[in-house]
Amino acid sequence: MAKKTYFITGGGTGGHIYPAIAVADALLEQSDTEKIYYVGNPNNLEASITADKNYTFLPVNSSGMPRKATLEFFVWSFKMLLAWLKCCFYILKYKPDAIFGTGGYVSAPVLCAGMTMKVPFVMHDCDANPGLVTRKFAPFAKSISVAFDVECDKLHNKNCVVNGNPIRKEFSTLTKEKARENLGLENKLTICIMGGSQGAKKINEASTGILKELSSRNIQVIFQTGKRNYDDVIKVLNNVYPEYSNDKNVIVRPYFDNMVEVLKASDIAVSRAGSLSISELCASAIASVFVPYPYAAADHQRKNAKYMLNNGAGLYIDDSATNSETLLKKIEMLTNDTEFLKSVQQKALSLAKYDGVDGIVKQIKDC
Repeated sequence: MAKKTYFITGGGTGGHIYPAIAVADALLEQSDTEKIYYVGNPNNLEASITADKNYTFLPVNSSGMPRKATLEFFVWSFKMLLAWLKCCFYILKYKPDAIFGTGGYVSAPVLCAGMTMKVPFVMHDCDANPGLVTRKFAPFAKSISVAFDVECDKLHNKNCVVNGNPIRKEFSTLTKEKARENLGLENKLTICIMGGSQGAKKINEASTGILKELSSRNIQVIFQTGKRNYDDVIKVLNNVYPEYSNDKNVIVRPYFDNMVEVLKASDIAVSRAGSLSISELCASAIASVFVPYPYAAADHQRKNAKYMLNNGAGLYIDDSATNSETLLKKIEMLTNDTEFLKSVQQKALSLAKYDGVDGIVKQIKDC
């Protein structure tokens, strides 16, 4: 049996990185896989996340495209030309049989090099509104994988498969009880508050004002502030709720390495509306209050959140309307009505796709 080599690319944010890693890990388990190379920006999150993986990281310096034709745009163009040449060199050296990309500017030079060197590639897009790189490269891809069925009509590729987002196996194997035990929590109503790996200032500000109230109702709260916002959150908490550090109902951390445990331990979440986050929330049967990031490209987070709202699988607050009062009211809609809470959780779970990775691996191996 001939062994195959694959290039995996995607980076900048967890929404691009974690699906790529889930697929890379699955490909590694295939008996006919020789080698996996992850192509990404050495200064981005993907470099550190892949550091302990059993595949080789190939660095390529790339960045998002400036919006205006200024000197910065021409510098960017030259930088991307160099990135494309470097990717062509990688292809010549390592001879991949196929390339898998999850979109974003990091994957653009890799996919472009694949076209140049006639290496087939498969793409996956996470959002209800496909990203720029996905839209531009879709016509040249061997096939496309998408998270939402509404994406297919927006992409010029006849081989478009709705797989959902690739998520880690633990989402289907870890129990709520075990997840809570691992986090040192009791087996009772638990809320997760998060704004992604970087945090969300508006969510943080609204949440610090209601932590004491939630705990007083015997509700456990897991609060991920984001690394860059942690000190500001702690400063505020020390003023409004100095007892938080001794409160067994409250866990406040800048970042959790194992978000599978956090989500599987939770019943309710307050979250941004990135597509991967939504997929993992659905897989964890969580009733979510979505506060979409208002400056996301093509407003895709708002569209993701509206999709969930329209399917009865979540609640919604505009970022501009988010404060302690509005957030508490949304949470109370769930905590004060057990039947409604269960309904939202079940509808979220009905949208979960646990076999997304298998579908994508099949598409890649069919190249």
